[in-house]
Amino acid sequence: MIDLHAHTHYSDGTHSPAQLLAHAEECALTALAITDHDTFAGYDEASTIHTNLDLICGIELTTRLGRSSVHILGYFPGRPPSQHFRDHLQLIADQRKDRNRRLIQKLQSLGIRIELEEVEAVGRYMTARPHFAQVLVRKGYVESYDDAFARYLSEEGSAFVVREAPPVPEGIRSIREAGGVASLAHPIRLKMDSTEEDRFIGRCVDAGMQALEVFHSDHSPAAAARYLQLAERYKLVITGGSDFHGSIKPKVKLGSQRVSRDILTSLRAAQAKPPLPVETQ
Repeated sequence: MIDLHAHTHYSDGTHSPAQLLAHAEECALTALAITDHDTFAGYDEASTIHTNLDLICGIELTTRLGRSSVHILGYFPGRPPSQHFRDHLQLIADQRKDRNRRLIQKLQSLGIRIELEEVEAVGRYMTARPHFAQVLVRKGYVESYDDAFARYLSEEGSAFVVREAPPVPEGIRSIREAGGVASLAHPIRLKMDSTEEDRFIGRCVDAGMQALEVFHSDHSPAAAARYLQLAERYKLVITGGSDFHGSIKPKVKLGSQRVSRDILTSLRAAQAKPPLPVETQ
């Protein structure tokens, strides 16, 4: 059993890389992909730790579709990501910091007494909306993490601010140019009807996407069956994972999707193909 979607405290998880590896071994996993948001820091640290796991280099890249974020998983199971791609992540980090400053200002304009330094103390390595949610809960402005997103932080929330991010096709291409396999994460969160969803996945395939996350903690058996059909129609590699975040999402259990190791074999075969050439301006 493997899990191809898990986070450390280098993005919005609560486990350190060492804790995540130990937990994966406790869960009897044989392979684990660390897919932190917009950074390889968690994987880089984990790769220095002795483990019996087959450790996979991954990332969950933030892209944009209108006002909404679309997450593209990038996998590098056979060869590491290019240095050019790693350097590009610094721009994404700068865009996140700018969003955080604007988000604080929006919250303050709504009468919420909160400072960016408080949130950064929780985020430590990378400050993201889940860390804002934790501070809002702690200070009594909301009752729960989910309440914080519903009232303030989600795309429908009163404090939402659009974060600069590359368009979906550009994000897919950047992963492909870096030598990785691009997979659309948790497609159920697109909140599209079946026709829109089908067309969108088709456009992603046209942009170079090679995989689709079929198995995910948010996917019901019926949704997983639908995504399996779409993956087969578009000849996409199937990926899957729990999207484990630790105590911040206690209902999501590592390894809960029971993903077959055959999927990792397919993922490695897809990465063995030559990467897309880097576009020049």
